[in-house]
Amino acid sequence: MSIFTIILIIIAILVALLGIAGTVLPSLPGPPLCFVSMVMVYFACPGQITPSLLLWMLLVTIIVVVMDYTIPIAFTKMGGGSKPAIWGTTIGTFAGLFFMPWGLILGPLLGAFIGEYIKNKKFLHASKVSMMSFVAFLLSSVVKLVASLLMTFFAIQAVWNFVN
Repeated sequence: MSIFTIILIIIAILVALLGIAGTVLPSLPGPPLCFVSMVMVYFACPGQITPSLLLWMLLVTIIVVVMDYTIPIAFTKMGGGSKPAIWGTTIGTFAGLFFMPWGLILGPLLGAFIGEYIKNKKFLHASKVSMMSFVAFLLSSVVKLVASLLMTFFAIQAVWNFVN
């Protein structure tokens, strides 16, 4: 095994770990990073990952990325939320990054609540909207985590099989 192959495998594993971290950190694109890791392993360990598996994982990545953007909007709307609630969720998510780990959980929740409360001045309604936003955050995080772990598993399995 060449030094280039070893370096590529190490970088691929680091990229996969960043991808897993990206399932909860909105600043990192988790599933796309894990997919890139699989592509790196595909080239570093020939014959261990099939082109069809790569295509399937690309499809999964695209679906998960689209869901990551649509789930919060859909759930906020299902809860009766307005555009200020959606903006509040987005702003709260990014603001929450500065107050980790609790900010990551409370940021979207408080952002949706504040946005909806400013619009409608109804405490219970704003509470419902913020809870729906929070459920959407949890659901999209779980979906991203499962997809990222699956791709990381395939990449590590391919490296393991290649080395042995």
